[in-house]
Amino acid sequence: MMSTSPDALLKSNEISIVFGGLKAVNGFSCTLHRGELVGLIGPNGAGKTTVFNMLSGIYTPTSGEIRVKDRHGTVRLTGDMDPALLNRLGVARTFQNIRLFGNLTVEDNVRIALHSSHQARIIDVLFRLPRFYADEKRMVDKTHELLNLFKIEHKRNELARNLPYGEQRKLEITRALAASPVLLLLDEPAAGMNPQETEELMQLISHIRKVFNLTILLIEHDMRLVMGICERLIVLDYGRIIAEGTPDEIQKNPAVIKAYLGAEALIK
Repeated sequence: MMSTSPDALLKSNEISIVFGGLKAVNGFSCTLHRGELVGLIGPNGAGKTTVFNMLSGIYTPTSGEIRVKDRHGTVRLTGDMDPALLNRLGVARTFQNIRLFGNLTVEDNVRIALHSSHQARIIDVLFRLPRFYADEKRMVDKTHELLNLFKIEHKRNELARNLPYGEQRKLEITRALAASPVLLLLDEPAAGMNPQETEELMQLISHIRKVFNLTILLIEHDMRLVMGICERLIVLDYGRIIAEGTPDEIQKNPAVIKAYLGAEALIK
């Protein structure tokens, strides 16, 4: 059985996945320690989102295994895992393509994510007992706290689909945080944002990591964001890890420069 160090929150061991004879990810191993902010980068088609889908229990690796540590020990992730169980393990993620409930309000999008933390029983709801009202107040307060943190509380009654793109991105992260995760996977959080929105997002990710004591793994193509906030980077190319290290080490790594074909955005 794969062992984990005391502060290791997630560990993948030589995970690979095959689609129709094509090995999309080959032997990916990583350890995420508590409180880390790690970036997963690589050229388009390198397999980054496929790795995320395995780490978040959407895909089951063809070989290798992934384990997440919770209060009771370590649990092996599988692609058929109940999303509610994954939620209880403290794993949350956002997606490359925004997945909000567009016809619901901003507030309702967050409250849906709080559903798993309900403390009221059926009898409390049916007879409107004190526990029901206490539960409702707790969820309202939590929702407003999160929306205030992301500076979109004033739009709580707007439909999610009517928000500007950058605020939809913020709402998706807000909704992920509502589940009180310990591990947050962010798939291209700055995609489609302008430079000012990206700068605000950099500061916000660093802030929520400290406030919520999170471990964060993010995929991002904006190298300024990645180099500015990540402590460690893992670089994929053709489904394999080709480099791992600090931002300074990665910028100077010949294999990385070759993979990006000397892209100026990476080596500046």
